[in-house]
Amino acid sequence: MADRDWGNQMAITEFILLGFGDLPDLQILLFLMFQVIYMATVAGNTLIVVLIVADQHLHTPMYFFLGNLSCLETCYTSTILPRLLASLLTGDRTISVSGCFTQLYFYGSLGCSECYLLAAMSYDRYLAICKPLHYSTLMNSRFCLQLAAGSWLNGFLAITIFVLFLSELIFCGPNEIDHFYCDAIPLMELSCSDTHQVILVDFIIACVFTLPPFLLTLTSYLCIISTILRIPSTTGRQKAFSTCSSHLIVVTIFYGSIMTMYLLLKHDKLKDLNNVLSLCYTVLTPLVNPLIYGLRNREVKETLCKGVTLQGTNCSSSTN
Repeated sequence: MADRDWGNQMAITEFILLGFGDLPDLQILLFLMFQVIYMATVAGNTLIVVLIVADQHLHTPMYFFLGNLSCLETCYTSTILPRLLASLLTGDRTISVSGCFTQLYFYGSLGCSECYLLAAMSYDRYLAICKPLHYSTLMNSRFCLQLAAGSWLNGFLAITIFVLFLSELIFCGPNEIDHFYCDAIPLMELSCSDTHQVILVDFIIACVFTLPPFLLTLTSYLCIISTILRIPSTTGRQKAFSTCSSHLIVVTIFYGSIMTMYLLLKHDKLKDLNNVLSLCYTVLTPLVNPLIYGLRNREVKETLCKGVTLQGTNCSSSTN
């Protein structure tokens, strides 16, 4: 029986990502749309990183974390969209088992890292607004580096453990994944072996990497809002809120998408929305992050305009 199971496992050498295959007339349109989104995402996030590195005034904890987030978003969207674009262009929707596991590994690792990175950013805003006198002491360069490095390393370590468990599963057909990328749940549904242990590991990792950072972020912003409301002047309240409003929007979009995908879509009647909501989470969020931080952040806009001005363009009116 063991030999036969092993033979079945080896027989599955590739998966088929169904994705948007049921929309043959829209393949070219979808390719062009996702190509524009991918180029804009990479360009926008890269621009944020370049501005932060180039301008000494942006060498602060808040922009250090923002630079990390932009790097993460660039890597995150690059694990999914290039493969999707190739599929739409060529019509080849197959992906090797090793390629599928590799995509799942990087996609999951970067997602876990983003949870804790957003929590670190919310803690930074909490200290800046609620503990301003101790901010420079508490949020020093060493602590910032530790928070960022911990976010990245813990995310990759956790998904390494999960992928090791997942790789022990036996896949003996069918090999069609009803998604446009290799996600854990659709992949486990294809296994013909016992998945209880892998599901338990997935549940533990999901709880550890979503619940604590979400509660930390929620607590931080409850304290921030409480502090802002106690500021006597309207100008002071607006200034304090403007420093964290962009991050609050990003956090809302991020956790809103996660909760909708992995809670509401457990119902069979809502599973048809999976691809649409996955697009919001994996494609649109990395795209809007640089737009939110860039368009709503005065210092980022001023730095960008300075750079453009050096090239002979006058943009002083846009910063007024």
